[in-house]
Amino acid sequence: MKRRTFLGSIAATGVGAAIAPGLIAPATAQAATWKKRVTGADLDTNSRWQVAGTDLGIPYVLENGSIGYLFGDTFNTPWPEQPNNDWRSPVMLRSAIHPGAAGGIVFDSAAKVAGNGRAPEIMHNGHNGIGIDGLWEVTVIPNDGISFPETGRQLVSYMSIENWNSAGPNGPQWKSRYAGLAYTDNGNDFVRTNLKWFNSGDNLDPFQMWTMQRDGDWVYVFSVRSGRQDGPMMLRRVPWERMFSPEAYEGWGWNGSNWGWGRPCSPILNGRFGEPSVRRLEDGTWAMAYLNCATGNIVTRTAAGPDQVWTGEKVQVTFAQEPALYGGFIHPWSTKAANGLHLMVSKWTRDPAGHSTAYHVSQYAGSL
Repeated sequence: MKRRTFLGSIAATGVGAAIAPGLIAPATAQAATWKKRVTGADLDTNSRWQVAGTDLGIPYVLENGSIGYLFGDTFNTPWPEQPNNDWRSPVMLRSAIHPGAAGGIVFDSAAKVAGNGRAPEIMHNGHNGIGIDGLWEVTVIPNDGISFPETGRQLVSYMSIENWNSAGPNGPQWKSRYAGLAYTDNGNDFVRTNLKWFNSGDNLDPFQMWTMQRDGDWVYVFSVRSGRQDGPMMLRRVPWERMFSPEAYEGWGWNGSNWGWGRPCSPILNGRFGEPSVRRLEDGTWAMAYLNCATGNIVTRTAAGPDQVWTGEKVQVTFAQEPALYGGFIHPWSTKAANGLHLMVSKWTRDPAGHSTAYHVSQYAGSL
């Protein structure tokens, strides 16, 4: 099974990402510190749910108010290359524990599991074969989740991966075939819809990796290209009740004199982005995190609103702290208080021969 190449080691060049005019600001020193590792073959994620080697851990609020954590390619072995590894993706663990508690995040259940037992993938995955839509699919990778207490429904945005090995200006990078939405009305069984936002043949479509945040009647969708490559970040919004209606998505665009909704999307930022993560905090602050693939650091920005000016990057976790790091997903219970920011950070390291030596997720705490 071929796997995606992460860019943490490549990014050590220190070349800065291109930032939209007016948003350039010097990066601050690292702010976040390691709190705990939350997945691994030696932890209860394996003994209880057979979640040993895994990545991402994207946290979002469930319809009952607790937190679901979406994991990508998951194995019952410490890392992917080992035989009989029980490959699954996506997998969801849950927790009602506040990440700021003394013991950090502690998982209490898994989706589709009554008590303890193997956590299965929550939606169909083609696994290096023909998927449910008749298209070749290497795997399914979650990008974000969102829930609607009014209806009890949850949605997960995901990528259907076409290959891990597309050539590009920054080296090998993965190519998604399309971005999609899946839903569940029972909190466990996610159904992949027929909605597809197809990637372009040259892998440059900027609507492939989504992060979603609701504010009132609208869901705001921030998206970038697949593969952690150079490109724009785009912003759209859609009424929360119409997320299955592509025509209802409005772009945030510049017409040459001002910004406005209902236009073709214009880049709100430019850079070499990893997966974006955006959350609206309780005090109304909007926070964004992503891996800056040019510097190898996980950084954050803040804004007064989704369509307002974003601050310059603040470095939270460096590649020196966590070699081969990626992710950097904001916990929705984060705050602007000191050490009130909680990030899920993935690590996948290999030895010189290419064998994995670590593949897991850790919790970091920092400040915005």
